[in-house]
Amino acid sequence: MSLDVKLRETEVLVPAPDCQIRSVVISPVGEGPWPGVLLYTDIFQLTESTLRTARRLASAGYLVCVPEIYPRALAGVALEFDDAGKQAGLAAAAGTSTAQFDSDRVAVLDFMEQRGDITELRAVGFCLGGHLAFRAAFDPRVAATVCFYPTGLHDGALGADDAGSLARAADIHGRLMVIFGSRDPHVPADARLRTLSALYAAGLEDLELHVYAGGEHAFMRDIGARHDPELTDLALTEAVSFFNGR
Repeated sequence: MSLDVKLRETEVLVPAPDCQIRSVVISPVGEGPWPGVLLYTDIFQLTESTLRTARRLASAGYLVCVPEIYPRALAGVALEFDDAGKQAGLAAAAGTSTAQFDSDRVAVLDFMEQRGDITELRAVGFCLGGHLAFRAAFDPRVAATVCFYPTGLHDGALGADDAGSLARAADIHGRLMVIFGSRDPHVPADARLRTLSALYAAGLEDLELHVYAGGEHAFMRDIGARHDPELTDLALTEAVSFFNGR
């Protein structure tokens, strides 16, 4: 990834049927067009930590759109990485239905598709956002998806109801990469095996799974003791290579 690319960053309100979704759009300086990446945050929303990762992806030649995942419950709020922030994020998830998550996804992809500076669409996400990125892959407009340590795929846990996402794996027609850490208590070995088995059983062939030895949950968040800079660099390099079709 290039680290000397100048970036343009703007904040927009994406219209959805029952709300507006505050989103940050980051792209290289210039007219483009670029491949577009829908980036889903973890439960803490638009933190500077996640935006730093989004900027790194944008520097590789992408227009990255980062929407709030709780535009109804926590509009305009970036949560702190503490117990209170965690509980607020989990509560907002519990109050959001799968239908609302899906409606928001359609709204953001529509917004991206209608821009004149985006070519092909891709998706990426972290933690709960990794699960949301997996569901974004159901949209035939999304050519490739990377899910970083997605939670709830193996048991349907996402928001207010059972998302049943794995049961819809056959709806994915684009390329898919899933990256886990081996020490992630939210996605232990049996959950990873259940997820992978379901993906292959669904007939997905353009599929990659990476399990990084020693990686903890949220190892890519550059704040806190779980951050692993080496694995983060490796994961982002793998994602960009995957998006570029190797």
